[in-house]
Amino acid sequence: MTLLLNVIWLVLSGFWLAVGYLIAGIVCCLLIVTIPFGLAAFRIANYALWPFGRTITDRRDAGVASLIGNVIWILVAGWWLALAHLVTGVLLCVTIIGIPLGVGNFKLIPVSLVPLGREVVPLSR
Repeated sequence: MTLLLNVIWLVLSGFWLAVGYLIAGIVCCLLIVTIPFGLAAFRIANYALWPFGRTITDRRDAGVASLIGNVIWILVAGWWLALAHLVTGVLLCVTIIGIPLGVGNFKLIPVSLVPLGREVVPLSR
């Protein structure tokens, strides 16, 4: 079932989400100061391609720099990304077929809001 959901997700919205996050990552990597944000955008792009069967966890080695970076991220990009995922998820949940895709968008909200100090891991069975 996870494979089917991921394929439907990839075709309908995952590819375009990943492309958007990849473009943001490339733009962020143009300046040395914003490279951590670019790497976080690449991590989100990877997760946006294939979200079902994986989850987001906090990294144990994340420190104060991740906290400061996340505050900057929230002010610059995180809040509108999270809002976009929320609106898209609600709209997808209007149809029965779109409910799993809406849930996938809701799963992207935490990592789009505060991406630094997090990692994508497979779900344990």
